[in-house]
Amino acid sequence: MKKRIKIAHSPDSDDAFMFWALKFGHVISDEFEFEIERKDIEELNQCAKEEVYDLSAISMHAYAHLADKYVLTASGASMAEKDYGPMVIAREAFGKSDLKNLTVAVPGEWTTACLMLKIIEPLVTIKVIPFEKIMPAVKNEEVDAGLLIHEGQLQYEAEGFFKVVSLIDEWKELAGSLPLPLGGNAIKKSLGDDVVKKLSKIQEESIEYALSHSEEARNYAMSFKRDLTPEEADKYLSWYANDRTRHMGDEGVAAIQKLFDLASERNLIPKNIKIEVV
Repeated sequence: MKKRIKIAHSPDSDDAFMFWALKFGHVISDEFEFEIERKDIEELNQCAKEEVYDLSAISMHAYAHLADKYVLTASGASMAEKDYGPMVIAREAFGKSDLKNLTVAVPGEWTTACLMLKIIEPLVTIKVIPFEKIMPAVKNEEVDAGLLIHEGQLQYEAEGFFKVVSLIDEWKELAGSLPLPLGGNAIKKSLGDDVVKKLSKIQEESIEYALSHSEEARNYAMSFKRDLTPEEADKYLSWYANDRTRHMGDEGVAAIQKLFDLASERNLIPKNIKIEVV
């Protein structure tokens, strides 16, 4: 009998892209059968506390608190680079210096975007709101500003919002050319080293298959793109489903270490975290 492996990823389109081949049997295993679920990323972060899933999407911020329970996979990371990534938006043209006086809606305390916001401005007041409700909350004046992740990064201007601060711009000031590591996939250590390595390889095969059958995988992922135009959807996937997704490499690991160094210096996460990537 095959061993059942519980997998969970976010409803985000790049996550759907990564697990498409596994979900529809384009990548199979003689040893494992897979049960795949979708949950909001902050829900997944909290589920990881209880080790609900064997292989799960997880925020890098969450991994900082759970490195004793999970190992990161070398494939499947979401990293912001160049001129894209999470941002704070508002109804008014606030500046970075205003952050300490604002209440900002965030999609979860353990999201990496929230961690970066606190690195930038430790005095900011946050209010946790599901990510799909953040722009409406800003529009309805429930909060002063909102921290956008996922596809909202492409939609805010059309909704009449102003960009207060771009996290990737702030990250570049702190980390130079390193990418900003936002999320990844992680496997439970309790499964044992052998199973962990096999699952990591299977996930990599799923991503490789999607990248080599990109049109089919992107058509499936379109259903997760939450009201984007086809052009916007393709742009979003090009950001977060690419060669960096195939394998984070040494630069990706260095970026995670830099993030953790910055956060631990500010007492936002535990110190001396051992980053394990398989």
